[in-house]
Amino acid sequence: MDAFIMAGGQGLRLGMDEKPCVDLLGKPMICYVVDALEESESIGDVYVTVSPFTPHTERVVQNCYGGNVKTIDTAGDNYVGDMVYAVEQAKVAEPLMVIMSDLPLITAGRIDSIVEEYYRCGKPSMSVFIPLSLCKKIGLRPDTVFNWSGNLIVPTGINILDGSKIREEQEYYNYLLEDPEVALNVNTAEDLQRCTDILEKRQNK
Repeated sequence: MDAFIMAGGQGLRLGMDEKPCVDLLGKPMICYVVDALEESESIGDVYVTVSPFTPHTERVVQNCYGGNVKTIDTAGDNYVGDMVYAVEQAKVAEPLMVIMSDLPLITAGRIDSIVEEYYRCGKPSMSVFIPLSLCKKIGLRPDTVFNWSGNLIVPTGINILDGSKIREEQEYYNYLLEDPEVALNVNTAEDLQRCTDILEKRQNK
């Protein structure tokens, strides 16, 4: 399946210009997501949605990946609207992954396991969550929490949708992962430092 990285938002909370381009151990943060998708055995084409708020992000993607990764210009006003527009522009009418640009801890292996679960679940769409209790255990403070059948869950910013029905409400499956690193998106300087520490540990193994 193809993948769409959402990188057109303003990202004001971090306060470091364009969030997808924030340096993380000498590498733009969005590149961690692109690299994981490109290394995945389950992902075909990779698209990056950009906007007037993220002109540098577009240049970084083009300079780092050339024509291997396509950028799609969106308005940057609305996450869902930008996503729908990008999918229609790319003419993708099959299942596709939508992922945020601020998830630098995602790995190719984890992406493959998510795609595998999608095809197993039998639903047209799937959202990936982790339990709120897991966030609390490692000190994460999520912005959004949902109550699902009495369980408090936190969205990871990773979804799979049927591109042929991108304007329709799709029956969905909630995939609950016991992996806090999947949900560690970078919104604050503290989040950035936490990701830096984890990535340094990975590199030193």
